[in-house]
Amino acid sequence: MSNVTNELILEHLKAIQGKLSTMADDLTDLKTDVRGLKTHMAGFMQSEVAQDSALASIRLRLERIERRLDISDT
Repeated sequence: MSNVTNELILEHLKAIQGKLSTMADDLTDLKTDVRGLKTHMAGFMQSEVAQDSALASIRLRLERIERRLDISDT
């Protein structure tokens, strides 16, 4: 026959509750970190789009200059 007392059950439940609390704190920290990463990636993507736009503008200007000087490779 099992010799399980209410005190033993309560002790285990408190240990489980403590671990769940720690896990909840860890999950909150992870969510905060993921939000920070998402914000960083969004900024990076905006910067990349701006650079792509600037590069496209430079290419168009270079093509126009080459056409005017009649020095295009094609």
